[in-house]
Order: sequence, then structure tokens, then C-alpha cells
Amino acid sequence: MTETLILTLYCPDRPGIVHAVSGFLLQRGCNIEEAAQFNDHDTGLFFMRVQFAGVVASLDDLHTALAQLATTLGMTWRLHPAKALMRTVLMVSKEGHCLNDLLFRWKSGLLALDIRAIVSNHREFYQLAASYNVPFHHLPVTAHNKAQVEARQYEIIEAEQAQLVVLARYMQILSDDLCRKLAGRAINIHHSFLPSFKGAKPYHQAHLRGVKLIGATAHYVTADLDEGPIIEQDVARVDHSKTVEDLTAMGRDTESQVLARGVKWHSEHRVLLNGHKTVIFK
Repeated sequence: MTETLILTLYCPDRPGIVHAVSGFLLQRGCNIEEAAQFNDHDTGLFFMRVQFAGVVASLDDLHTALAQLATTLGMTWRLHPAKALMRTVLMVSKEGHCLNDLLFRWKSGLLALDIRAIVSNHREFYQLAASYNVPFHHLPVTAHNKAQVEARQYEIIEAEQAQLVVLARYMQILSDDLCRKLAGRAINIHHSFLPSFKGAKPYHQAHLRGVKLIGATAHYVTADLDEGPIIEQDVARVDHSKTVEDLTAMGRDTESQVLARGVKWHSEHRVLLNGHKTVIFK
């Protein structure tokens, strides 16, 4: 059968890796449609993403052959069907700008997602979820039931076989245990004022200090709060004429765009983890 696949890999850098991978695909009659690579001189690691098409008689045989190549190169790799939609669960609290943006882009065919569920600790967006025909799970969180709620959240994520969890302005801190369970498949978005202006109303605090830049950061979720590997960032310039409402609106726009780009790249297997950093093959 004709198949378009995406191979992502990393391994210790050495001469001949590109030749070995491209030769491997050539021997099997595959055509490389897109390829990108990066040599990290600081860590001595080599990263690569290859999209290729060809007649694949057996994916199992291809996996076996790739495993043999990986042993030779010391390679960690993954193989993904290029047309497969990534099963996704969205989580949100009371601010819906990122949620609304992701749902619209998804329904418009701009994101390679299969959004399976929305999880929220508030009821504000159940009608929005219904309008997109996405199941909505209302799980209120208190100081006394957080462990039980997280257990239920994880049940939903696993039941939907979610490959990606997006914290689209979900304002509860995840436990270390849940962060570990979701390692490498959970993306968060926040304003880029950190470590300044922590806590409530960051745009009010920023306005009082007369900031000239506001921004947003999309990153992978880790147990270190808001310190996971960064996927995407952006900024918008502001000046003295902007009100708190202006800053907030501009910040929300920036957050939505940054999160959408991060989710898109992840769903297209363009993001490779490199320790505390990421390699992005745009």
C-alpha cells in the first residue's frame, strides 16, 4: 500500500547519518518529500525529521528494519502516519480565548487534531463544546478533591487514547504525578511576564509598571511550574497609551496565536525534545 510517513529521530552525531537514513529509504523505493536536520554541538546530538512516501508492504517489517538501523546508529526514533489526526483532550478554566481559537482552527481544517473531549473545572464553555459536538466534562476542583479530580481527568485522557493534552488556559496546577504521566504530550500557555508579575491580574501589574512588551509562551508541562521546554514564544509592543483592557486583549490574541502554532507543530511531529530545550523543524 502507498503510505506517507514521518520519521523523527535523534542519536549521537557522527558522519554518515543522513546517508544511512536516505539510503535506507531509497532501498525500499521510498521518495523523500521533506527533510530537516540539526546538529547540536553543545550536546553532540543529531536530530532529524523526514517525511517520505512509498509502497509499504508491511509496517511491521518497516519497524523491524528501522530498529536494526537504530541499533547501528544508537538512534531513538518514532514513525508516524502523516495523515493521522492526533487524538487530543483540551483543558480550560474561565478564560476561553485559546479554547475558542483551537476549536475554530480544528474545524477549519487548520490543525491535524482529533479533539476528543474538553475538561474544565467550570461550566462556562459547555455550550461552546456542544456547538462543536465535543464531549464536555465538568470537574470542579477544591482543596479537598484535587487528587480525585486528577484521577478522573487521567481516566478521560486514557479512555480517549489522547496523544496530546492542551492546557488552554487551565488555571489549576497539575500534580507532579500527573505531570510525569503526561510528559512530552501536554502543552501549556501562559503570559511571558514570568518571573515578574506572578499571581492574579498580571496585565494590571504590567500596566502599573509601564511595560513596553507583552508576550506569551507555549511549553511542555513539567513538574517545574511554567519551566518546561519552550515550543514557541511571541511578543507585541505596547506604549503608555494602552489601557489595562488593551493589554489584556493584545495578550489574549498573542496567547491564542502562540498556542496554536505550538499545537500545530507538535501535531505534525515537528518538535523534538532536546533536554530542557526543543528542536523545531518548521
